Amino acid sequence: MDIVYIRDLKVDTIIGIYDWEREVRQTVSLDLEMAFDISEAARTDNIEHTLNYKAVAKRLIAFIEGSEFLLVETMAHQAAAIVRDEFGVSWLRLRLSKPGAVRGSRDVGVIIERGERPLTGAAAGA
Repeated sequence: MDIVYIRDLKVDTIIGIYDWEREVRQTVSLDLEMAFDISEAARTDNIEHTLNYKAVAKRLIAFIEGSEFLLVETMAHQAAAIVRDEFGVSWLRLRLSKPGAVRGSRDVGVIIERGERPLTGAAAGA
């Protein structure tokens, strides 16, 4: 299984359950690991045959900046659905964190996996 990833994508948005959180934009951070067969892209050196991580990032930035959520769980679930549905990703792991949300911690958030994780190596019969 090949993985295309984006690490620490920072986006400002309205997120949270408290009244003050509904009035200010806060920064969230996303890490994505996306299963995608990159063998044809490697063979042809052509971006048309791979997962364009810039296009994924731009789509998620636009979505998150333009949205308002109460829960990081909802934001993560909807962001994962966009990546899977619009970019043909069969499996992904998404970590969405909210820096500074809990005093004394660097960040809090959720890690979700969606789709069927492709088999690799001996498990796939290789």
